[in-house]
Amino acid sequence: MNRRILISGCSSGGKSTLLEELGKRGFATVPEPGRRIVAEEKAGVGAALPWFNPEAFARRAMEMARSDLIMAERETGLIFFDRGLVDAAVGLQTASGSCVRDTIGTHRHYDRTVFLAPPWPEIFVQDEDRRHGIKAAVQEFEQLNSSLQDLGYEVVMLPKVTVQERADFVLQRVGGE
Repeated sequence: MNRRILISGCSSGGKSTLLEELGKRGFATVPEPGRRIVAEEKAGVGAALPWFNPEAFARRAMEMARSDLIMAERETGLIFFDRGLVDAAVGLQTASGSCVRDTIGTHRHYDRTVFLAPPWPEIFVQDEDRRHGIKAAVQEFEQLNSSLQDLGYEVVMLPKVTVQERADFVLQRVGGE
């Protein structure tokens, strides 16, 4: 049996760093679909980059997140996801107007408890692959928080502490330590 734990939230909120720490501690992790898609698109045609075609990007993220969930079925124990299907559905809603519930249904694809990284302006970084600013990241956070609650998840805000303390916090909440 496995437990799929979603870590969602604000861009540049420390999610990937947290997943890296959980991986170092021996837990299975699934990297963020968006970053993988950007890397693939930059190496190829680039038609689904979020700054060129947000809807195509979101649709690719949906496909990848669904594939990640299927692959995770082979794992046992705790599996931590850096973003996932809900994040992609929120992105698709923003890009196309499609309703999150209509896109992914009402079935919960992850454990009931979801961890949400709040806006953290002190660590926010724009880069070649993350071209949007903090304002867009905050809007994204608000949409994710609302959608997760609407889908019946228990949203737990990640504290703004060291990565080790964040990992301890998450593991204590899910019974992983």
